[in-house]
Amino acid sequence: MARRGRRRGSGRRLNLILGVVGLAVVLAVWQLCSSTGIVDPNFSSSPAGAFVALIDSVTSGTIWSPLGSTLSIVALGMAISVVVGIPVGLLIGRNKYLYGLTDPLISILYSVPYVVFLPMLIFWFGIGMNARLVIVVWSAMFPLLINVIAGTRNLDPAYAQVSRVYCASRMYTLRAVAFPATLPYILAGVRQAVGRALIGAIVAELFMGSSGLGYQVQLQTSNFEMDDAMASIAVIAVVAIALTRGVGYLERRFTFWSATD
Repeated sequence: MARRGRRRGSGRRLNLILGVVGLAVVLAVWQLCSSTGIVDPNFSSSPAGAFVALIDSVTSGTIWSPLGSTLSIVALGMAISVVVGIPVGLLIGRNKYLYGLTDPLISILYSVPYVVFLPMLIFWFGIGMNARLVIVVWSAMFPLLINVIAGTRNLDPAYAQVSRVYCASRMYTLRAVAFPATLPYILAGVRQAVGRALIGAIVAELFMGSSGLGYQVQLQTSNFEMDDAMASIAVIAVVAIALTRGVGYLERRFTFWSATD
């Protein structure tokens, strides 16, 4: 067990080193292209310029309001998706009739890009907070639902048999048997959903927002403030990494027992 833990730790360190090296190479090539004029400096940025703009936005505080706006809509959308998606997914996964009725609809809504529905969403909900929230929930709900349903349907039949032997009710079986056994699928779904929620928030802010990181990027690029725009994009990237790595840590922390060699 200790040897396996050391192997995993060394593997994570190697991946981290390789990731840093790869990022450094990309930044070096980007800086070289900007410095030598391979790309037009009037319509592009550079790592050095973006870094300076990032420091300025942090020290001046101009980044905090858009960041807070984006994180708040992502947090609210994820809360709604988790509260609704997990129990609904458990119910659908455990009921063959509900699964048959909803599976085509879930597949369609997950597969069709929500961007094509933006004009209708604007007509229905306007361009305020409600429309942005709908897009975030739409983005996050279906990856979570699909994972929860898959986990519930792949539940070991022995668990259900033991539950029936002890005459457990359906609700108790969902809460005490299906939910813990499906937890690896649930957390994997949450990890996918949080990334999709951030994408949905940024897209909504690009098209219909008046605040947030997406709106800030759109405004800065419109004004040809490319260094500032790249600084905002860098903040989005950091937020995305932090959110997905945070959920990944919870996934490893609470579902270590499901790991395979």
